[in-house]
Amino acid sequence: MVLKGKKVLLTGADGFIGSHLVEELVNEGCTVKAFVFYNSFNKWGWVDSLPEDIQSKIEIFSGDIRDPYGVKMAMKDCDVVFHLAALIAIPYSYYSPESYIETNIKGTLNILQAAKELQTEKVIVTSTSEVYGTALYVPINEKHPRQGQSPYSATKIGADSIAESFYRSFNLPVTIVRPFNTYGPRQSARAVIPTIITQLLSGKKEIKLGSLHPTRDMVFVKDTVAGFTEIAKSDLLAGHEINIATNTEIAIGELAQKIITQMNLNAHIVSDEIRLRPEKSEVERLKGDNEKLLSTTQWKQKFSIDEGIAITIDWFSRKENIAQYKADIYNV
Repeated sequence: MVLKGKKVLLTGADGFIGSHLVEELVNEGCTVKAFVFYNSFNKWGWVDSLPEDIQSKIEIFSGDIRDPYGVKMAMKDCDVVFHLAALIAIPYSYYSPESYIETNIKGTLNILQAAKELQTEKVIVTSTSEVYGTALYVPINEKHPRQGQSPYSATKIGADSIAESFYRSFNLPVTIVRPFNTYGPRQSARAVIPTIITQLLSGKKEIKLGSLHPTRDMVFVKDTVAGFTEIAKSDLLAGHEINIATNTEIAIGELAQKIITQMNLNAHIVSDEIRLRPEKSEVERLKGDNEKLLSTTQWKQKFSIDEGIAITIDWFSRKENIAQYKADIYNV
């Protein structure tokens, strides 16, 4: 598929990855409709921070992914749908699992049902590496068993299964995209890298984190969104699941020390009990296999972890950006 000239709907456009994907799709020459979460202040999340030349080229649709009627209205006349809207914070899913079911499972069903009725050309459903749980083998390929180790991951497993069923039952051209641990500018404070950077920038000498030994496959956000667009361009991936990963891993403690070193600050790392996941819920190891992505698309990793962290530190170091974060408050 040639994306240039296509009309695309992007749900979750107001979020971290979504806002970067808005930019990528505009630069690809798409006509972009950005689905943002309705609020009475007419705020568009991170879309508000995009350059004016990007904002001027997108259409905003304010709605709620849980509303099937609004979703169908948003999807009318769209050729491609990138579905990113979701609740993603793992700790909050322990407190409010029902909201995750309503948003992640029902929201995905609304997209799939509308796509079926409207005969949408292509649907990209966003999954997560959390569906794999602690690695049974590495690198983790798309055939790895699913393990619902948190209410969040369980709802994403459910959403993935519904998407697969629509492909098998109705031949809906849906692809499940599974990014590993994406990081970069605009990421929420609940994620590990913003947590580390914001604590350091606030002058803290004791950096509080959860468990320090688990490993993660860290993907810079620009590489992640390039993965989305390359997957959408491929004509080989209808009905497939596909990882966006770097085939590397780093322990959380080592990652924190790397950031401290790059920022040239003196600080030490402590494991804070309140930030620890329940023992059986912690995902101990994630290292993704990207062979399928490399063999079916033109995607290539462009940013090393050191380069990505440097860009992320620079963004957070700007006063107008760090002002939007509260380093003193643990955000579940």
